[in-house]
Amino acid sequence: MDKEKFIAIIKEHQALIYKVCHSYCQEAENRNDLQQDILLQLWYSMEKFDGRVKFSTWVYRIALNTAISFYRKNKKHQEKKTSIDESIISLPEMEADNSQKENITILYRFINNLNHFDKALILLYLDDFKYEEIAEILGISKTNVATKISRIKQTLKNQISNY
Repeated sequence: MDKEKFIAIIKEHQALIYKVCHSYCQEAENRNDLQQDILLQLWYSMEKFDGRVKFSTWVYRIALNTAISFYRKNKKHQEKKTSIDESIISLPEMEADNSQKENITILYRFINNLNHFDKALILLYLDDFKYEEIAEILGISKTNVATKISRIKQTLKNQISNY
């Protein structure tokens, strides 16, 4: 895959990657490391995309799996060498007004309190993935997705009302 096509794909899915990074890492340095890991995994895996699922579903799966692995390692990652130009290994900050940024920060704080699986589930839900797609990405049944989302929403609702 050529560099320009990869950059276009990353820009198209920037919000998704941003959301995963901010949900799994509170510190900017760790977020940047995770972001780089996700982009590298996407670069290395791009040739394996077979079109059986939507591209956004595939990107989400890679981003979430990378984030969960990154979180579990819980240590600084060694710098990875790649043939990717340094200019494509960072995403710009998403634009939002101050009140939006504050609400997003609060939401991330509450989402961060969830376990890894529930965190991934709610991120997919918030990105308007259908229950069937969430089930496919996470490897659970559609019914289980619905049940878990209901429980997560109730948990977040309780946390927000106590905030």
